Amino acid sequence: MTDPTRVDLVVVGSGAGALMGAVRAADAGLSVLVVEKSALVGGTSAISGGGIWVPCNDDQARAGVADRIEDAFLYLRTCARGLASDDRVLAYLETARAMAAYLAEIGVPYRCMPLYADYYPTLPGARPGGRTMDPLAFDAARLGLDALGRLRPTNPGQLIFGRMNIDAFDARTMLAKERGANWVLAKIMLRYFLDYPWRRRTRRDRRLTGGQALVGGLYAALLKRKVPIWLESPLRELVREGEGGRVTGIVVEHEGKPVTVQARLGVLLAAGGFERDPALRAEHLPQPTDAAWTATPPGCNTGDAIRAGAAAGAALHLMAHTWGAPTLDVPKEDKFRALFVERSLPGCMVVNARGARFLNESCPYPEFQQAMYADHAQGGGAIPAWIVFDAGFRARYPIGPLMPASAVPDAKVRRSWWNKVVWKGATLDELAAAIGVDAAGLRASAARMSDYARSGKDLEFDRGGNVFDRYYGDVNVKPNPNLAPIERGPFYAMKLWPGDIGTKGGLVTDRDARVLDTAGRVIEGLYCVGNNSASVMGPSYAGAGSTLGPAMTFAFRAVAAMRGQALALQRTDLLQAPG
Repeated sequence: MTDPTRVDLVVVGSGAGALMGAVRAADAGLSVLVVEKSALVGGTSAISGGGIWVPCNDDQARAGVADRIEDAFLYLRTCARGLASDDRVLAYLETARAMAAYLAEIGVPYRCMPLYADYYPTLPGARPGGRTMDPLAFDAARLGLDALGRLRPTNPGQLIFGRMNIDAFDARTMLAKERGANWVLAKIMLRYFLDYPWRRRTRRDRRLTGGQALVGGLYAALLKRKVPIWLESPLRELVREGEGGRVTGIVVEHEGKPVTVQARLGVLLAAGGFERDPALRAEHLPQPTDAAWTATPPGCNTGDAIRAGAAAGAALHLMAHTWGAPTLDVPKEDKFRALFVERSLPGCMVVNARGARFLNESCPYPEFQQAMYADHAQGGGAIPAWIVFDAGFRARYPIGPLMPASAVPDAKVRRSWWNKVVWKGATLDELAAAIGVDAAGLRASAARMSDYARSGKDLEFDRGGNVFDRYYGDVNVKPNPNLAPIERGPFYAMKLWPGDIGTKGGLVTDRDARVLDTAGRVIEGLYCVGNNSASVMGPSYAGAGSTLGPAMTFAFRAVAAMRGQALALQRTDLLQAPG
């Protein structure tokens, strides 16, 4: 390419959806430029688990999983609750499989997780596993040290001892204490420490997993195709032909000055949501809210592209919704840390200011965050909430930044974490006083949880009553892998905030990722994917990978549409189904 300011497609952002669109367009023979606001590649995708939710994927047969498009459509349509169009839901389900196959073709293969259930296993059409896919490990040597240095590092919570990457399969084996868990840990550590030549060159693990594997593989594919990427180049505005006209390019700040980039076929907005922007949060999200609570990278996802789209006449949707997750504040980390799975382990409970439980601790993380807001609105004082556990839990399990006491006893826990990350009391009354919750309520909640653990039935919230809950339970704990008594001192607590891993609201798009205006008309030349657009999942989270899967699938469809080869829907009969 001789002039990067005159291209067929300009992509704004460098997360999974952006890179998929750029690589796919390059393979279609189009000239492409990627512009990224930050100094690093990968956005929130790079610090994610890297999973994609793909019903009827090509790897299900190998894993012995049966699935049907009819069931997937019924399930996702139910999850969307009428807040995503049926044809867009169908477009996602029909194309996600092809998108996943294309990932394998370009060097980013995935495998399905046969035991990881959909997040709402009791809804019609749900599956007890097989729809979520996890990326195979990616060798960072294929990317090279220079490019690896530009890849956004993963979260501390996704590393073993702050250094070694772990994939979703091994993480589950270790957390659930399945047979061979100790060998899995030993194997990971041995592989890392024996790779001495690589460790001499960089502290970062050669074996990239999760979001690192996904973005690392996509970035390598981008570099292989010689697609230019401008870092530290924020979007300033969209360029249009006349009032209400076609989008023909962007103005981007590059090397300290505004540069106009012309795009013959289109502009693809893939720059994330608005969770890092206090003004947009205050305008749209439930209160109280704070940009500090989010687990996404600081300085990113400030809604620039959403504002630019709205200025061009785009309609907005789902702006009050987030991909919610409980988060906690860890000193010296640059962002709050999300608590995804540890709350499913037996021997812990979550309480409000009254010391009362108000939710199933093992529920999907968006529902967890929503329950915090609902309880707080009713006067329960669940913002913040507290996850409480006893000495038995502390000895056996990791939680947040804390390793099990069997590995890191209290005496070796960082001093700065006490009464900031974790609180401690010799008795429940002492703990209640330390964290400011009602002592009688806390004692009563712990007593009930201990009774539930012995019977195996949570009579309040049915924790452990479905296959999703049990996935991260301790397989050795009977009769319910999610429940254990909370009765052995000392007792501990950690403060939880109603955080998120991104916002769901953004520009309204059609089934080909074309942006629609407030009258429902296509804004020619403007496409949008990922958290930049209103989610196809509506207010729900169908299963692990519900953010990255749609981001890349609609980027895949967008490239086809801008080339004049839009992907037709096959199962239009499903759109005529009653209800």
